[in-house]
Amino acid sequence: MSLPQSRSMLAIFGACLLAGSLANATERVRDVAPLKTELPAERPPVERFLGKSIKRGILDRRAWSAGQPLSGLALPTPVLIAAGNAPGPTMCLTGAVHGDELNGVEIIRRIMFALDTETLTGTVIAVPIVNLYGFQRNSRYLPDRRDLNRYFPGNPRGSSAARIAHHFFQDVISHCDALIDIHTGSFHRTNLPQLRADLSNASVARLSQLFDDFVVLHSLGAVGTLRRAAVEAGIPAVTLEAGEPLYLQPEEVAQGVRGVLSALRGFGLMGDANKIASEQQVFYESVWLRADQGGVLFSEVKIGDAVEKGDILGSVTDPITNRSTLIRSSAKGTIIGMALNQMVMPGFAAYHLGLAKAEGAAVEKAAEGAANAALETVRKAVQEVAKEAAESASQSGDDPQAVNEAARKAAEEATQSVISRELPVDAKGEDTSEQEQRISEPDEHPE
Repeated sequence: MSLPQSRSMLAIFGACLLAGSLANATERVRDVAPLKTELPAERPPVERFLGKSIKRGILDRRAWSAGQPLSGLALPTPVLIAAGNAPGPTMCLTGAVHGDELNGVEIIRRIMFALDTETLTGTVIAVPIVNLYGFQRNSRYLPDRRDLNRYFPGNPRGSSAARIAHHFFQDVISHCDALIDIHTGSFHRTNLPQLRADLSNASVARLSQLFDDFVVLHSLGAVGTLRRAAVEAGIPAVTLEAGEPLYLQPEEVAQGVRGVLSALRGFGLMGDANKIASEQQVFYESVWLRADQGGVLFSEVKIGDAVEKGDILGSVTDPITNRSTLIRSSAKGTIIGMALNQMVMPGFAAYHLGLAKAEGAAVEKAAEGAANAALETVRKAVQEVAKEAAESASQSGDDPQAVNEAARKAAEEATQSVISRELPVDAKGEDTSEQEQRISEPDEHPE
């Protein structure tokens, strides 16, 4: 084959790969958030759940199914319901959204069988193993290798992951007044017991304050995560991270149990409503420190250690050349996540450092979150105006250039009206905004 022919074949092959990538990306966008999930601002006490009336004063067990087409092969997922005799809020607990995360399963078991339903006020709904498909295979993922925690609130007409996410969100999460989603580290990494929470959201911040003796990391949450989808639907939600996957760790489990019970009490399910937790360490920023060479990682620090800028955290040694390089801390902070000793590649994220911040960081982050929310409202309103103009132009003719020009002109006029404080929203004057993440989280601490 001649050189020009080879280049031509490579170009065709590259174009096919690009087309495949774009198709996958398009499917992903459709799956993650195709519909705006709207739930009532004030949900009445749960009286019926999964097709049956709630039984008061007992710990009940039911099964949820994702409603897959091959109903004979659908896996019924166990759901535990502890309902007190007195009405009150509904707290939801979820574990093993990733099928290899065992600590959350044990945390939920200990809590649910320790609750006294005679004195409980309200209801606790718990799904210890959300991703039963992955759990049975000791796998983080669904059988098609999709990460379920990137597809919420789901799509009833999307991929398998999107459909499972949709049914779970509608059948279970929509009944929650608050949500605690329990996870561990991923891919041979461990996490200090901690909360991930959007502290710019007042209701989420209040929920996070109910956890005694917990580290809290400000995080909006990646698009498609259960936590983020719940918050966008008006349900305060936090992620509780504890330990590493594939193992049951008694100390991490015990701390997780203490934190969740503290939150249940503070939320009004066990008395002392609105109690504020003590001894919380809050981080508004974090950074991953990476290996600069490949080899075997040897750590010299432990999870939870406080470090100073320049401190040695570990080393990476090439087993063939015996060449070693050090990984040093880039700032003052606390090790809130780290990789287990293992073979690593250059660029591997080894240490997750919660950064020490001066006073005023909370104010800055609250202002940032409020500004982002306000700007998102503007963006969505301008988009609606441009969409209406494009639809009107398309009805008048089939010239794509005219449609694009009409949309562009309408968007410019709407933007100018923002400056003059005359922003049009939709035809009914309603706010149709949805919050979207502006800065994606590092891949190394997925939820």
